Amino acid sequence: MKISFTGQTAIVTGAGHGFGRAIAKAFADAGASVWACDLNAAGLAETRKLCGCEVRTLDVSDRAAVQAFVAEVARDKAVDVLVNNAGGVRGQVGRPIEEISETDWHTIFDVNVTGAFYCAQAVAPGMKKAKRGRIINISSRAGLEISLTGIQAYASAKAAQIGLTRQLAHELGPWGITVNNVAPGFVRSNPTTEKQWASYGEEGQKRLVESIALKRLGAPEDIANAVLFFASDYAGWITGQILSVDGGK
Repeated sequence: MKISFTGQTAIVTGAGHGFGRAIAKAFADAGASVWACDLNAAGLAETRKLCGCEVRTLDVSDRAAVQAFVAEVARDKAVDVLVNNAGGVRGQVGRPIEEISETDWHTIFDVNVTGAFYCAQAVAPGMKKAKRGRIINISSRAGLEISLTGIQAYASAKAAQIGLTRQLAHELGPWGITVNNVAPGFVRSNPTTEKQWASYGEEGQKRLVESIALKRLGAPEDIANAVLFFASDYAGWITGQILSVDGGK
């Protein structure tokens, strides 16, 4: 199966490290014109060196900024692929519910759900006009089960993003736009997941790996491969689906 995105334009959010960087590189390697964005300017610079993509510092929870960014990308032609990868726990750790502030709750929702909504909202008109498009959201097993982090807002936001995926699939389907979701299992992909891994200790790490059918952790490239499939013509009759990429549970 050969997948090529030559002549296509792809936006990847949260591309300053981890999954986003791997996804941006995978699209670039497959011939796409890639526009990567993140709040992490230093990380974006590294991503640009790795795959030669265009990069912009962007807060996806800022609707006006998202609209301006997409307008810049789509100046000559519609965006073909949007990957909503921006998200995460925003530096938070698991705490009892009574200790969670309003800001703590909304900060995680803003990037994981609202940001995905704003980005999809911005690319939809161009995709509708082109009568084709691919939107892939990156959620987590936390949105399907419980979060290993213990963070209430993170589990809730990822579940909400999965709901958004299904709803947009039905809304945008008549224009040939597919909307799908990749739900990664635990992958050591960035400073946050490295801290999380270390917090488990040797015994906890062993239990986690043993709970995986393939008895090993995955890599960011495993997530990127799933995204490329959803974005390709091979997935042209697949929409509203959630693909767990987690080594088997």
